[in-house]
Amino acid sequence: MAHILNIETATTNCSVSISFDGDILAIREDYNDTYSHSERLHTYIDEVLKESNMRPNDLSAIAVSKGPGSYTGLRIGVSTAKGLCFALDKPLISIPTLESLAYQVTTDKGVIIPMLDARRLEVYASIYDCQYKQVRETKAEILDSHSFSDYLHENTVTFIGSGVFKTTELIKHPNAVFIQNKLPSARDMGQLAYAKYKKNDIEDVAYFEPYYLKDFLIQNPR
Repeated sequence: MAHILNIETATTNCSVSISFDGDILAIREDYNDTYSHSERLHTYIDEVLKESNMRPNDLSAIAVSKGPGSYTGLRIGVSTAKGLCFALDKPLISIPTLESLAYQVTTDKGVIIPMLDARRLEVYASIYDCQYKQVRETKAEILDSHSFSDYLHENTVTFIGSGVFKTTELIKHPNAVFIQNKLPSARDMGQLAYAKYKKNDIEDVAYFEPYYLKDFLIQNPR
């Protein structure tokens, strides 16, 4: 049996949940278009613990969304998770952000493409089959009218995530299904985190870093 604290901060959704053997017991999230992680994350952690009648030491592990996503958001989530693991002597579990986002789609055909908005016409995207098995690795890619054409010609393609808005403007195909206004959530991390916990698939807390996918560039002010 495992109580796991799940932390998702890869996008503007500051999301925290507690799961028991994969089932969500409590969740708090700020599902909007502004970043509130530094103000709300620790408050949400306290609230889900209280709602679950738990103390921090009662947790079995801490799970965190590993990216890709917002540099600042990922830094806040991962540093918080690592701090809790050090303080409580608990294992750290990392969950690929796009994998948990794919679990928001229920379909029995085709593929699922979770995608997060990057700069201009760029997205971070991965591809999963309808059983949530990854069939193409995560990439940073520039969208155009021919993006994902091989998959679209074969079967239904369901797009989900913050990158969908720009995708709908470029991709016009009868096999394309667009699910808008969805962001990664700690609600979808429970089963994934529990599966990793049972296999002891954990991270080295001292050396774990978020998966940024691209180098973060700091520009000098003009």
